Amino acid sequence: MPTNQQIVLDNRPQGEATVSNFKLVTTETPALADGQVLVRHHYLSLDPYMRGRMNDSKSYAASQPLGEVMIGGTVGEVVESKHPKLKAGDPVVGMGGWQQYSVVDATQPGALRKVDTTHVPLSYYLGAVGMPGVTAWYGLVKIINPQAGETMVVSAATGAVGSAFAALAKARGCRVVGIAGGPDKCAYAVDELGFDACIDYKLHPDMYSLAKALKQACPNGVDGYFENVGGMVLDAVLLRMNAFGRIAVCGMIAGYDGQPLPLANPALILVNRLKMEGFIVSEHMEVWPEALTELGTLVATGKLRPRETIAQGIENAPEAFLGLLKGKNFGKQLVKLI
Repeated sequence: MPTNQQIVLDNRPQGEATVSNFKLVTTETPALADGQVLVRHHYLSLDPYMRGRMNDSKSYAASQPLGEVMIGGTVGEVVESKHPKLKAGDPVVGMGGWQQYSVVDATQPGALRKVDTTHVPLSYYLGAVGMPGVTAWYGLVKIINPQAGETMVVSAATGAVGSAFAALAKARGCRVVGIAGGPDKCAYAVDELGFDACIDYKLHPDMYSLAKALKQACPNGVDGYFENVGGMVLDAVLLRMNAFGRIAVCGMIAGYDGQPLPLANPALILVNRLKMEGFIVSEHMEVWPEALTELGTLVATGKLRPRETIAQGIENAPEAFLGLLKGKNFGKQLVKLI
């Protein structure tokens, strides 16, 4: 069995996360038992939710244990199998974590999923046709419930979730406006992802300035908002929401370092009779097949062209992760392990 390089959480962040919170270790891979498979990871997914898991605080999921491999989605191939339905060479997606190899009990439902790479590249199963894509689908379809002609807004617009959200909302006849950081990301949102408009939040020092830009981009107001960021961005969007608007709360990356995120105008939720609902996509596995089918079709037909930022090598995962938290990535952030 091969030796395995892993990134473990060595200590918890005090405020902002740093590279010193992580540690690279080398371990021996255990021999397989019946029902287990050995997976060699090709790509590792880096996602904002991981920052919250690093804290030792109450949340929707247990904290990342110290000294254990960092949690994370992976795609790769089966190297060795003691499970009847999986064989060497099969491309699979799972939650292998920040390591080169994983030994997986394939008898556990959902532990590993065999994927088809004929029309969808393997790495896309960690982004557009994976957890981020399904996240966009659930927030849009099940919470916002868009009607043709309505205006949808999404923050972190060019990330893995935002780009999928745009394609899904356009397919339902909506006007889609993004909020992203920097002129390059905004140009990509409009020129390649099909957004009707994209606002560069870095040009706006406060919520009133950002709300003014939203008013220009959304002359008929905002009917649905998909929240990834929180803070000033949420405050600005609340100023532009229409009566009976719907907000799907997926992430609050502005608050992942533990600082409180006060809401400037909470009365607007009442005044505009807004529906605001948080969700965790892993609690809604029943929608994954339908969502993945639609997302796979959008990619295969060229209607969803996601971009990826790829760091090379397991040792560079911490640095790439910290860059993701600061918006340095363009599209889905991955680590290539082979």
